[in-house]
Amino acid sequence: MRQCLTSPNGGYYTTHREGRDQFGKKGDFVTSPEISQVFGELLGVWLVAEWMLQGRKKHGVEIIEVGPGRGTLMQDVLRTISNFKSLLSSIENVYLVEASPSLRATQKELLCGDSAMEKVSTGYRSTSKYAELPITWCEDIRFVPNEADKTPFIFAHEFFDALPIHAFQSVPPSPSPTPTLSTPTGPISLNRPSSEAQKPQWRELLVTPAAHSPTTTSSTSSSTPKDPKAEFQLTLAKASNPSSLLLPTLSPRYKSLLATPGSTIEISPETQSYVAEFARRIGGSHPTSKTSTSSPTPPAPQKAEPSGAALILDYGPATTIPASTLRGIRAHQLVSPFSNPGEVDLSADVDFTGLVEAALNASERVEVHGPVEQGVFLEQLGIQDRMKMLFKGLEKEMGTTAQAVHAAGDGKSGQNAVTEGIEARKKSIREGVERLTSRLPGRGMGTLYKALAIVPERSGKRPVGFGGGMSA
Repeated sequence: MRQCLTSPNGGYYTTHREGRDQFGKKGDFVTSPEISQVFGELLGVWLVAEWMLQGRKKHGVEIIEVGPGRGTLMQDVLRTISNFKSLLSSIENVYLVEASPSLRATQKELLCGDSAMEKVSTGYRSTSKYAELPITWCEDIRFVPNEADKTPFIFAHEFFDALPIHAFQSVPPSPSPTPTLSTPTGPISLNRPSSEAQKPQWRELLVTPAAHSPTTTSSTSSSTPKDPKAEFQLTLAKASNPSSLLLPTLSPRYKSLLATPGSTIEISPETQSYVAEFARRIGGSHPTSKTSTSSPTPPAPQKAEPSGAALILDYGPATTIPASTLRGIRAHQLVSPFSNPGEVDLSADVDFTGLVEAALNASERVEVHGPVEQGVFLEQLGIQDRMKMLFKGLEKEMGTTAQAVHAAGDGKSGQNAVTEGIEARKKSIREGVERLTSRLPGRGMGTLYKALAIVPERSGKRPVGFGGGMSA
């Protein structure tokens, strides 16, 4: 997945193709910020509410977004918080974690306009159009400075579904006979099979060149079309390897599935690493955790007081382990993930319970709330009220424009054109909100997408959107 999506040589996100955009109606998929500005505005409201709940920090606030896409979400967030001057004055930096040079250029154009971009030690830097906040681009969150006195607010929207996964399948023990040696006094058994060889084992499902054989093992989603011309396929490893011996042992949730031959699971170590990093930046390191001397991630500083928050929105099951969810997406259609590498978006369901485990294991001074359905989250944040406010603004605009049309003598046809234009915009807003929140199968994203928050430990006081209320 990493090679196909972010390779500098032909990667889906890292290679600029003239006239091609991954996002939007003309691209391969549409994300929530592209559907409606209300989505990003409400995430800005969430940031404001959490900042208030934590005592309105006067300095050291940072905003970090991983996988910022075209920058649409960050634009809506920054525009929203620009109305809160005391919060704005406390923000020291905005960090965008982006590996793609072409997307970085798109984000810079949207967020900074004509401001110059300069190379700095951690990546690139420019100045935002909103309150002239500095924006710094880093290729990995490890390059974002981690200081104990900072308060980071982190957004990860549809980021983890694109991180690489390992897929494993449980296989029954091999019924291999015990070797014997013939002697004049009778056969003698040699090296009795170990007890481990008589138990089910995890074997990794590996990507291999396609053999176009009907016996090929495949573990892609049943809803994903099979392409008989696909260049690659999933093949079950013939023996255990380091990944299959280690990764399925990291959580007790996998143990019960091992006993059922044919069970498949998906694990994303990179996802767990990112979430652990979020938790450490908010709550500091867990006192019992140790960072390997060979690890590229420096030890997290010990914070005198936990602060900040992380908001994760993505799709996947709330409580079960993802299995067989690797998919390809092209032109808004599901396609084989093994065809046209570098030209097809790849994704897999996010293991939300795994996110919770990773965060709590990384820092003892954080709490995790959720996952909750995106529809519930946005409703609690007031998406219906925000839609009504936009409608009132459009109706006021319609009245002002209608007066101007009348004064210009354009008559009834001009008045009708104004009304039709405003009604079309209201319809677009209404349909966008419905798509973001609808729980009807095939109608929207309200149930499929989930929200999860990592916040400082505070005796279970819930954040807004997760059952908590707004702070005064």
